Amino acid sequence: MASPHTSDASGRVYPMAPLIRSTLVALYLALVLPLPLLAPDPLRPLMAAAVPLGLLLILALVSEQVEIDAIGIRVGHPGWCRWLLRRGWFLGWDQITGVTAVTTSQGGRVYYVRSAGGGAHLLPQRVARFEEFLDDVEQASGLDLSGVGRISPPWTYRLLALLCWLLLAAEGLCFALVA
Repeated sequence: MASPHTSDASGRVYPMAPLIRSTLVALYLALVLPLPLLAPDPLRPLMAAAVPLGLLLILALVSEQVEIDAIGIRVGHPGWCRWLLRRGWFLGWDQITGVTAVTTSQGGRVYYVRSAGGGAHLLPQRVARFEEFLDDVEQASGLDLSGVGRISPPWTYRLLALLCWLLLAAEGLCFALVA
């Protein structure tokens, strides 16, 4: 596979980490699947239609990806949902001037990529193959990213995933006993 700073036009794509993506989808399902069954009769059809639409929106949100090539770094969504979620950014490697760490209110740390024009863009920290991603950005930009880490440790998403699946199982059991 070519490194991101070669002339290979395809570059590399880093999707959201599967553990994070599946956990967020499971959380959505655990929270909203019971709603159509618990809603008053007049609202049930509306709720039943809203659940798959909401799932589609969640799937679009967790499809964010980072593309790295010889020209720069792009954060955005794939074509199937880009029209809906227009947020994203691109910086050429020559535009990047530094990285700034910012502590979050929850005690975590996020990083902003600073650009020559004075802008700052949130460095993705929830991508698959995070260490490889950091190495690629470091090599292409010349920045020292040795102190950059994930926004939260993987055990937090594992615990949340376990709780979501337990909640889904309990909901399924409850509805099976009631039906």
